[in-house]
Formats: sequence, structure tokens, C-alpha cells
Amino acid sequence: MRVIFAGTPEFAAQALQAIIQAGHEVPLVLTQPDRPAGRGMVLQPSPVKKLALEKAIEVFQPLSLKDAAAQQRIAAIGADVMVVAAYGLILPQVVLNMPRFGCLNIHASLLPRWRGAAPIQRALLAGDAQTGVCIMQMEAGLDTGPVLLRGAFPIDSADTSATLHDRLAELGSTLIIEALGHLPLPAEPQPADGVTYAQKIEKAEALIDWRKSAAELDRHIRAFNPFPGAQALIGGQTIKLWRASTVDAQGEFGRILAVDRSAIVVACGEGALAIGELQKAGGKRLPVQQFLAGNPLKAGDRFDIPG
Repeated sequence: MRVIFAGTPEFAAQALQAIIQAGHEVPLVLTQPDRPAGRGMVLQPSPVKKLALEKAIEVFQPLSLKDAAAQQRIAAIGADVMVVAAYGLILPQVVLNMPRFGCLNIHASLLPRWRGAAPIQRALLAGDAQTGVCIMQMEAGLDTGPVLLRGAFPIDSADTSATLHDRLAELGSTLIIEALGHLPLPAEPQPADGVTYAQKIEKAEALIDWRKSAAELDRHIRAFNPFPGAQALIGGQTIKLWRASTVDAQGEFGRILAVDRSAIVVACGEGALAIGELQKAGGKRLPVQQFLAGNPLKAGDRFDIPG
């Protein structure tokens, strides 16, 4: 199969690696332009670009796919199919129509639930019992196309966005290889019921509101791990919370109820959180015992309540 691949982050790079290993021909890879990153804000290639260059595959990084020159470059490949995974650019209809089998998207949710940019985090925040991957035939709408293949698994009580990402990337890689090996596949239209949208994650959402229940805040911490990290304020200072568990305790929300070597217990709107790993601004992620050595917190102290 002659495949154009379009993707940007590590999730997409894993799928590209699987496609290459399966023996498909990949004459062109599309990915986002290099972005500044790190303390020096040096331009960095995407994980997909790095892999493509390692494999000596031609890389194309257009700012848009709406101009004629970009479209001509894609059309010249004569691809059987384009595989898209977390690419970041809108594909106009003329591009969707170019490959013989159209464009297939690897989407990390059980469509029609969580169409959009941040399905992994939104599934965790909402307390979904399961998640999965759909291989979707792309059309002009936002993740509205019919589904060719899907796979699902339960969300564990300890899962974070990082652990779900890795499991979903592996599943997506498996499903896209299966799909490419059996094209054309029957397409199942998405039902009209159950549609939800996974809006892009904004850093402002990471702030902890202690008025919420411990169960909600546990999901909040796991959903924002690793990016951007759940944030709590105490005395106006930002502390990121990386690991916590719910405990059966009550008190004034935001109030620290107990402190020991293993946890800082904080009352929530309902129940309490036992926080096990924290990070102050400019510092490292630390288990409670090490964090307390340089940041003395005690029972009775209270986290700031936003707004």
C-alpha cells in the first residue's frame, strides 16, 4: 500500500513506525512546522519528523493545505491512502478526495464520544469507564466520518493521561495496520446520539478547585498528568500535584487535615485527597517526604480557593 502519513506528536510517530515495519511504502510524511521548545526556545522537529528523517522519508511541513502548491505536491504522490494521526491541520475536501481509499484518521476515543482535540484528557475528567481508538474515514466535518474499525479497553482507577496515551497509541498502531491490510472496509456511520466534543486543554483549567469532590479532583490530577500538571495555590504560591488518592475524611475544603511522610491529606467539597507527589515552581517532582523537607506544610494550613 502506498501511504502518505500526516501526524505530529509521539502518538502519531508510533503509528508511522508500525506502518513502516508492516512493509507499506511511505513516500511522503506531512507534519507541523518545527516549534520552539525548551529553555532556549530552540526550534525542535516533531517526533514524526524525527522518525521520517531517520527512515529517509521525504518530509513536507506546510502551514496550510488550502493552497494549490501544497495540494499539487500531495497529488503528485499518487497515494492509495493517507493516514492521519494528531496532525493539527484541517484537510480540505480536495485533499480528502486525492488518495484512492481516501484519508483514514486514528482517533483516540470511542466515537461519537469525544470528537476533537483532547479526547484522552476529557475522558478522564468525565470519569468515563472505558476508552479506545477508532479508525475513521475522514470527511469535512470534525471527526464526523464513518468508523471502519474500533477497539476499546477499561480506564483503570490509576490511569493518567500519560498511561492512557501509551495504551491508546499501541492500540491505534495495531488497528491501522489491520485496516490497511483489508481496504476497502465497510464503514459504519456514527450515531447521532452520544456526541460530545473534546475541547483543547487550556492551562487555566489545571487549577484545582477544592470545592469539588475528592473523586473529581483525583480525576483532575490524573487528567492533567503530564500536561500541564494540576495546580494548587497556597499563600499565592503555585504547587503542582502529580499523584493523589481519595480518602474517607471530612473538613473545610482546602484545609490540610493531616501530614505524614507518605501523604498530605486535604479536605475537599466531599471527601479528601491524600497527595503523594508534589512540585513547587521551578523545582522537581518529589514524593511528600522530600517535598516537606524544603516546604514545611502542616495540619491546619489551607490551600487558596480560586475565584
